[in-house]
Parts: sequence; C-alpha cells; structure tokens
Amino acid sequence: MPRFTIHDLAATIDARAASGGEASYTRKLLDKGSEHCAKKLGEEAVETVIAAVENDREHLIAESADLLFHLLVLLKSRGVTLEDVEGALEKRTTMSGLEEKAARKRDGT
Repeated sequence: MPRFTIHDLAATIDARAASGGEASYTRKLLDKGSEHCAKKLGEEAVETVIAAVENDREHLIAESADLLFHLLVLLKSRGVTLEDVEGALEKRTTMSGLEEKAARKRDGT
C-alpha cells in the first residue's frame, strides 16, 4: 500500500475545494473565507500545543493531523500552494537555521 503524503492531502483539498458545498467540510471552510480558515488554524495550533504539553502521543498525532489539514486549507484560501512553501523551505536549507534567522531579521521579515 502506498504511503499517504502531505501532497496527497493537498490534492484532496484541491478536489474538495472544487466540489459543491454541503457535502464537503473543506468547501464549507473555504466558503467562510480566509479569516475563518486562519482562526481554525489557530485553534488547531493551540490544541496541538496542549497535546504536546500533556505528553499525550495519540492526541498529539491526531491534533497534528488536524493542524496540517487546516494549514493547507488556509494556504488554499490565499492561493498559496504546498510547492510555494516547499520552495521557501528549500531556500532555507542552503544555510544554517541561525544564519537564516539572522538574514530574515536583516531583511525585516
């Protein structure tokens, strides 16, 4: 059985975004707008942090899945692709994390 990847999830979100409204949670989120999607992402981030602090492995896994899903939905709502994010990550691998962070401060980002 092939492994399910974040690219598979992004493709599923793309397909559901193109579908009709009532049967798709993804479509409902997108129909409520980017601000709503951002709020949902924030809620999932907090739940992920709580699961990590509580050292609850299964809960952390479940909340991490929710967090990744809602991040991809937010990106979709703003027209940002997973490939766009991967490109930013790829650029960062050319220097150490400390160098990259210092460069962002110099650039004002």
